[in-house]
Amino acid sequence: MTHRVLVTGAAGMLGSRVVADAPDDVEAVPATRRDADLAVADEVAALFEKASPLHGVIHCAGFTDVDGAEERPEEARRDNAEATRVVAEACAARSLPLVAVSTDYVFDGESERPYGERAPPRPLNVYGQTKLEAELAALTAWRDGVRIVRTSWLYGPNGSHFPGRILALAKEKEVLKVVDDQRGSPTSTLELAPVLWALLRDAPPGVYHAACDGDATWYEYARAILEEAGKKGVEVLPCTTAEFPRPARRPAFSVLDCGKLARTLGTSLAPWRSALQTDILDEDLGES
Repeated sequence: MTHRVLVTGAAGMLGSRVVADAPDDVEAVPATRRDADLAVADEVAALFEKASPLHGVIHCAGFTDVDGAEERPEEARRDNAEATRVVAEACAARSLPLVAVSTDYVFDGESERPYGERAPPRPLNVYGQTKLEAELAALTAWRDGVRIVRTSWLYGPNGSHFPGRILALAKEKEVLKVVDDQRGSPTSTLELAPVLWALLRDAPPGVYHAACDGDATWYEYARAILEEAGKKGVEVLPCTTAEFPRPARRPAFSVLDCGKLARTLGTSLAPWRSALQTDILDEDLGES
């Protein structure tokens, strides 16, 4: 029997990868902004009806411009929190399992060890706040059917991301200054997408952390990108967050403890450097 699973945000970096990596016995039904406004219940109901019979939903859509959220908070809240609430309520009404993607930016970065699922969230920026609101909305609407998946520093083909920006800048400049006092886990969509499918099918509802193993600062990450791409003649210098101000505050440390994921599925995501070695060969890694 072929199962049909709706994938929201299917035109985006993660959603497109999730569609591409659908298991052999699953028909991924892609949904984009053109198909429905996910913050409008009637449009979501019509989308679900058109895609039926459905056996699950992987919700990848959302407002992901971290700095842009500071300037457009209501838009971010609508696309993240309100849309997730509507999707979760639609899943609850139909008893459909749901995977909803969240972020490490729900944490404040003051921890000295990786954050577990039970660590108290305290976002520093609007993006993180609206994603936390999305988590709470999904759990309120469909606690018995939702899997919240927090991930970190996402990149991959068919999207805008840090490796693409570094590679683009390396073509223009001989010296790059990159922040060296923020630490996280660069995570490839090629690693994350299969895990989302596994969580939908094989994991009980709850909150999970899913990021590539290990961690790095943006500076260490940038150097690795250039090394793996074979780019020479570009000097990368470390700088502080204060030297490179952005509209949104970032946590200084947002590494996730993914032990629950490993215990649940019996597997984990690859080390971030190994994943980068695979992805950096893809010429579709565009500018962030």
